[in-house]
Amino acid sequence: MGLKELKPVQDNVNASATKDALLKKVQPHVSNGGNKVTVVGVGQVGMACAFSIMSQRISNDMCLVDCVEDKLQGEMLDLQHGSLFLKNCKVAASTDYSITAGSRLCIVTAGVRQREGETRLDLVQRNTEVMKNIIPNLVKYSPNTILLIVSNPCDILTYVAWKLSGLPKERVIGSGTNLDSSRFRFLLSQKLGVASTSCHGWIIGEHGDSSVAVWSGVNIAGVRLKELNPKIGAEDDPENWEDLHKQVIESAYNVIKLKGYTSWAIGMTVASIASSILHNIGNIHALSVLVKGYHGIEEEVFLSLPSVVGAGGITDVVIQPLTDSEQEALRKSAKLMAEVQAGIKF
Repeated sequence: MGLKELKPVQDNVNASATKDALLKKVQPHVSNGGNKVTVVGVGQVGMACAFSIMSQRISNDMCLVDCVEDKLQGEMLDLQHGSLFLKNCKVAASTDYSITAGSRLCIVTAGVRQREGETRLDLVQRNTEVMKNIIPNLVKYSPNTILLIVSNPCDILTYVAWKLSGLPKERVIGSGTNLDSSRFRFLLSQKLGVASTSCHGWIIGEHGDSSVAVWSGVNIAGVRLKELNPKIGAEDDPENWEDLHKQVIESAYNVIKLKGYTSWAIGMTVASIASSILHNIGNIHALSVLVKGYHGIEEEVFLSLPSVVGAGGITDVVIQPLTDSEQEALRKSAKLMAEVQAGIKF
């Protein structure tokens, strides 16, 4: 299959005398408005990310890249046909990475799924091979971009992307536990009968089974629940609040079992992160960042910590006052990541 740019519908229409009579050129059109976003991978997750960003008007310049040309063109056309309702957002697509040139943010959702009986390391290696084709091409055409890795296993592939890209650590970010934290706050809201936006709590560490719920910091209007229930989150808590964290871990598995994949929640998560970057807001998100040196972690791994993000990527990492057990769980998560990374062949 040859690599070619999938031209936007309007570009395929030949210029006519009518157009020349209607419009008098004053100056050349500015092709890049400075908020261009590229999404690599047009599966369920990639398209949810693209649609969430466009529908929230975070960017009006969307670029899609995939290796499956027919699917790619179909998704592009489908979005273009609704451009009237998206404030005329420009949508382009191609199997050729040159179309991504000048992207401020590149979101990577592409990857392979785990086969039956396949080890986690084997899956990581196969996805590393996929990243070897994607990351250098993105950086080649957009050397000043920020990479946002969504593909799973998110933390390890963010590390892989960092190694392959040559970009500084603050410009290679994983979506990490931003979604886990959203799930956590939703579950807290359901148990307390309070809006999720008023429930404050963080899931840090791995975007996966070894994630850490920071029960010591969970609060409502500044009232820490641990002061009301000292055993909250512990195994011997009679109210069994720890079950909420277990539900967070099982959330993706349950959604996949019911509908075959997850898409909308991760799409909205990515849109929120994209907004903070493109609008230079300085919001704090639970993002996968290089954590060596934080909370006693010695390994060169990426895990999620609350981080301030803006136009240049990560500007600050919040140092939470974790309990001994929370720090121990975070360090254990780091060791697990390091063990898997040790077997990766670049």
